[in-house]
Amino acid sequence: MQIRLSVLSLFWLVTAVATAATCLAQDTTPAKRNVLLIMTDDCNCDLGCYGDELVQTPNIDRLAERGTRFDRAYCQYPVCNPSRSSMMTGLYPDQTGVITNGIFFRDKLPNVVTMPQMFRNQGYWAGRVGKIYHYNVPMQIGEDGMDDAASWDTVVNPRGIDREVHDQINTLQKGQFGGTLSWLNLKSKPEEHTDGIAATEAIKLLDSHHPSKTGKPFFLAVGFYRPHTPFVASPEFFEHYPLDKIEPTMQLDGDRDDIPLAALMDRPKQLGLGVEKRKKIIQAYYASISMMDDQLGRILDAVERLGLKDNTTVVFVSDHGYHLGAHGLWQKSDLFEGGCRVPMVISDPDLPKGNSTASLVGLIDLYPTLGELANVSVPKHVLGKSLVPILKDPVAEVNEFVISMTVSRARWTHKEFTKKRVKGYSIRTHQHRFTQWANGDLGQELYDYASDPNEYSNLAKQPAESSVQQGLEIKLDGWRRANGAVELP
Repeated sequence: MQIRLSVLSLFWLVTAVATAATCLAQDTTPAKRNVLLIMTDDCNCDLGCYGDELVQTPNIDRLAERGTRFDRAYCQYPVCNPSRSSMMTGLYPDQTGVITNGIFFRDKLPNVVTMPQMFRNQGYWAGRVGKIYHYNVPMQIGEDGMDDAASWDTVVNPRGIDREVHDQINTLQKGQFGGTLSWLNLKSKPEEHTDGIAATEAIKLLDSHHPSKTGKPFFLAVGFYRPHTPFVASPEFFEHYPLDKIEPTMQLDGDRDDIPLAALMDRPKQLGLGVEKRKKIIQAYYASISMMDDQLGRILDAVERLGLKDNTTVVFVSDHGYHLGAHGLWQKSDLFEGGCRVPMVISDPDLPKGNSTASLVGLIDLYPTLGELANVSVPKHVLGKSLVPILKDPVAEVNEFVISMTVSRARWTHKEFTKKRVKGYSIRTHQHRFTQWANGDLGQELYDYASDPNEYSNLAKQPAESSVQQGLEIKLDGWRRANGAVELP
């Protein structure tokens, strides 16, 4: 009997060990990576983590401390809809056919697999809060706009107090808010604004679609509206920026003399603003950035509180850059550094923290990057390159150059300019930017950032720079031939 018990005990012991080993193996199998994509609208790199000494962005800064800050990230088109359509499809604007805010990418590419669809097709729940695809701001706040239903399982369209106070907003053009400079210091709580409601709804979705509850990883995209015009924020954020602390960029005499007319995207009543008006506009823009940052902080706090920090990749990015008076330009649409350069921060729990990189990257590169980080299969049509090598080693390079394009809008305010739509293409290398308008027929630009970081001297067609320009022309022409430029409608 004693021997029989010992054998039986040994049997149960072996069984228990085997079961424990199986459970341990199951417990240590890594779960699928969650992805939290946070997009801001019209945000330039005037941020604390990018070295700005005035603008207060503690939450973008802390995200950068947990990941990699990209110092040379560029959009592929400095306008909302074309940029977002490019980023979300992994295609350049010439392939999407989206070259204005009025074109829906599905009308051009009905069967393209978008970034969120990639995740949905491979077992993820995908949700959207706010503006990811194009919305007209502010008039379509609270609506779907040009959203893509095929991309999401769940959508939320927040609408806050900022959408209800248009009669109080200061604007350069009466009754216009989205395409012109407009602002308001609104007595309110941040949580009452559209972005505040977006943060609240995003936190609810992080909780309700927690993988421990659903058994699925998530792809959640949160689109903040600010700092897009109108710059509406609560008083506490305006207080961060006393007017006497703001030093606006003023247009230098002769600065525009060597700039092709096609490149001058002047909007009505925004050229030649005085110092005091510039200060008020910049104050409101910065207040809007800080309020957006505050809502980002609420979401990052929730990620930690819900135990998601160690298995969630977080991305913060803007759809394009933003001018605050350089070359007399405000807002977006242009192919200068201010219009094309974007803030981009990627934080992944398994990759190095606190890095910055000067490697050249584009928004088009986010699609394959997130696919690789989440270990999902990326569709073959995607043209961007994964940035994972840079996330592992900030001196790594995946792009020799980055391409941006736009359609000239000089016809807005320059009567002598052709009414025909004119394409501009810009190639950005580490040292130079070369831009062609209408294949060079309507002007060229060449800037050397080593000696001229503010783009004051157009070196195009100068004999001393002929070899540099020729080399960039060859690269740009080769890229256009390889990437199938399309005719304008």
